[in-house]
Amino acid sequence: MKVTTAALPLLPLFQRLLPGLPGLPGLPAVPGLPDLASLPGRLTGLSLTLLKASALEAAILAGHLLLYPSGIIQERRPAQTLRPTDTRDARDPQPSPPPPRLPAPVSPPVVLLHGFIDNRSVFLLLRRSLVQHGRHEIESLNYSPLTCDIRTAAELLGRHIEEICERTGSERVDVVGHSLGGLIARYYVQRLGGDLRVRTLVTLGTPHAGTKVVPLANAHPIVRQMRPGSAVIEELTMPAPGCRTRFVSFWSDLDRVMDPLETACLDHPDLSVQNVRVSGIGHLALPVHPTVATGIRQALDTTGPETGVETGTDTGKHPGGLTVA
Repeated sequence: MKVTTAALPLLPLFQRLLPGLPGLPGLPAVPGLPDLASLPGRLTGLSLTLLKASALEAAILAGHLLLYPSGIIQERRPAQTLRPTDTRDARDPQPSPPPPRLPAPVSPPVVLLHGFIDNRSVFLLLRRSLVQHGRHEIESLNYSPLTCDIRTAAELLGRHIEEICERTGSERVDVVGHSLGGLIARYYVQRLGGDLRVRTLVTLGTPHAGTKVVPLANAHPIVRQMRPGSAVIEELTMPAPGCRTRFVSFWSDLDRVMDPLETACLDHPDLSVQNVRVSGIGHLALPVHPTVATGIRQALDTTGPETGVETGTDTGKHPGGLTVA
């Protein structure tokens, strides 16, 4: 009993990790922790889930290291449609009419944006899934691992999207951003007027409120911008009235890159947001797992409000989360 009582200060931590635990007879009442009788079983289940998730993360990391070289080079853009050679008679004063412009695709193009020290190869499986389900205008943007400013990367993304819209004839695009990529895309939407171009922004394990993981990584300027309270994070908390973009944020309960875990939930009063909790996988699996890919496709196929009238967040307390373990 003395050993158990000495552990009481740690019980709130167990409550956060294992919500809904019943009480343990004979122990002083702890608010929110009425009973701990089922703790061993729950810890066993959690350990198995963590073991499976860790093994999957290791396998994905190994596979991604093999594919990484294939994604270093920037994706080659489709060739511009050339105007056919003018064969009219030189004496004819009337110029030939321009060729008809192809209609915009039913679904807008999808832009994929990778995370920190990564490249477009991380989206190999997601891209294949999107193509198999009718999305054929898909492009990835590589930004340099030496990029030191989220704002600069957001400007690059904006130029990239303008070029896509000009080439395809589409007025808007959808964006899927993994980790830092989601933060760059969000900055473009909120701070650089990108809501005019981005219809839906899907983020995967993005530190919307900043992450405290790996303090030693602060040597890199862009990592410092991902910390809670940084100038960039504070800019993103500023008002964004009338934002036209719909946000869908996937966050994992086993994401060790997010500290705290809930930082991957997007909470902003002016934005139309849906937060989707993913159970059973880690950070690297979010852009790879087929169940998450299905959720991404559904998010992109759902037409949301064009303005920020219906705003608010769904932090995973409601039905609609994904369990993949």
